[in-house]
Amino acid sequence: MENQLSITSERIDDIVLLIHMMLQIQLPDILDRHLPRHWLQQGLSWGWVTTIWLAHILSKGDHRKLTVRDWVAQAHESLEHVTQKTIRDTDFTDDRLSIVLRQLSKPDYWQAIERDVVQNSVRVYELPQKRVRVDATTVSGYHEGGEDSLFQFGHSKDNSDLLQVKVMMATLDPLGMPLVTQVVSGEVADDGLYVPIIKRVCSLLAATGLLFVGDCKMSALDTRAFVHAQGHHYLTPLALVGMTAKQMPAWIEEGNAGLRTLTPITTTDASGNVVELGKGYEFTRECQATLVNQATLVNQATLVNQATLQGQEIIWMERVLVIYSGAYAKALQRGLQERLATAKAKLLALTPPPGRGKRQIQEEAALHKAAEAILASHHLGGLLGYSFERQETQQTQYVGRGRPSATREQKVTTTVRYQITGVRENTEALVRTQAGFGWRAYVTDVASEDLSLAEAVLVYRDEWLIERGFHRLKGVPLSLNPLFVKRDDQVVGLIHLLSLALRVLTLVEYVVRRGLAATGAALVGLHLENPKKASTSPTTERLLRAFSAVTLTLVHMPDRILRHVTPLTALQVQILELLNLSPDIYRSLAYNST
Repeated sequence: MENQLSITSERIDDIVLLIHMMLQIQLPDILDRHLPRHWLQQGLSWGWVTTIWLAHILSKGDHRKLTVRDWVAQAHESLEHVTQKTIRDTDFTDDRLSIVLRQLSKPDYWQAIERDVVQNSVRVYELPQKRVRVDATTVSGYHEGGEDSLFQFGHSKDNSDLLQVKVMMATLDPLGMPLVTQVVSGEVADDGLYVPIIKRVCSLLAATGLLFVGDCKMSALDTRAFVHAQGHHYLTPLALVGMTAKQMPAWIEEGNAGLRTLTPITTTDASGNVVELGKGYEFTRECQATLVNQATLVNQATLVNQATLQGQEIIWMERVLVIYSGAYAKALQRGLQERLATAKAKLLALTPPPGRGKRQIQEEAALHKAAEAILASHHLGGLLGYSFERQETQQTQYVGRGRPSATREQKVTTTVRYQITGVRENTEALVRTQAGFGWRAYVTDVASEDLSLAEAVLVYRDEWLIERGFHRLKGVPLSLNPLFVKRDDQVVGLIHLLSLALRVLTLVEYVVRRGLAATGAALVGLHLENPKKASTSPTTERLLRAFSAVTLTLVHMPDRILRHVTPLTALQVQILELLNLSPDIYRSLAYNST
């Protein structure tokens, strides 16, 4: 038996690449610096447990704790060589991974980790520091909730019938790398989350004059005042509430009536053709706000005492950009027609003809209540009307038992029902509504010579950068939905952990694309459906998939162990070099030992 030869293999795939990318930003050291280790703790440090777990999540697209231990066991030799650490079978038990999540959920630990990760990433990869996008998303699940739970009912694009938590995130353009991640309970409104997260970003980045880009929930006057007072800038669409809702019809009328000169907004498609996106005009106005309970940085250097700033008036000039988009107008028109058709069908179905199982409306007030509820749910108040009539039927019956006779007492029963006889459109109101389709107002405090009207629109159109990060976080490959943890601290810790994984995804993609653009090269062989297709903007998912066939084979002989690694392809070598990684990080696994 001692002379018996045996062969084992380990799937390396993209593990080595991922761990070395995390080593470049010193992630294990950062985590070890801020996650305390018990003085009796044995085995791997929390930093290395977390780093290897992240490699598993990114490689397998699975954040479940129960799968990590077996995965580590099947790649044990490779992981020990890459990490230069001794890995025990008990380093990745469910209990230890739960401790990692609990530690990552603590605000003091997490904020320190975020600070060091951001600063190292910016320094190592020389990332541009010009624009930051801020937005929120929700994560729904079948959780118990409770008064003190993070899981609460709230407004959601996912499923408003499920309890949810809210994730607020600030990302760095153009790579979409998360800078700050904040987890709050699901019922919290977005408006009040912008100032705290912008404060955190300002404390992480040393750059001045950052442009913060967000959706209409960032357009609150207090938020704009805060950003301006920081010495930074903002770009956001105005929410159609308050004074903006009253002023917008006049702004639209000026554009439609030709009272303003409209500037065309164009872009160039992949084929080099000029595509018209819309047109618009702009004007400037003075803004005034009072800073209340906000510590504000002045000239990016001096931290002014909160008490000093309370009640301080901030006055500045901002540009209002009134923009028309034909595509947006068509989308709104289609939506209106669909809502009209649906509402008409529902109104007519309110009063079905009498029959078995057909409930009738017998009170006028009940009819109006049901009809108005339908109109409100489809946002058609004032745009759609209906007519109805009161119908009575009388039925004569003999009182008591027995045969009918001329002298027998009779009673008359009157039944009332209401019938909708027609549904009509309010033509004048529809024309007024459709005249405003396609128009939207944006505000920014950036001077026109630094950001033209057309450039501002194109910058905002890149909002997909942060939305793509949310898609990756909640879907493929990080699969936050569904959540496989229940406790609030585990939920927060897991979201923080996956935001670290999202950082790695965005860094890999950005560095490779930047390298390709600098050399004018392209990667061929990433598309399985078209192996000859050349790509200058590959996704991280495709780049990692290119390493899916790399295997470490171990031949166990009586006196030694032979190791063999699948030879790297030209494509794999090219990807590693674009990431400033040597192919030797894979080849070095093929050493022999006695």
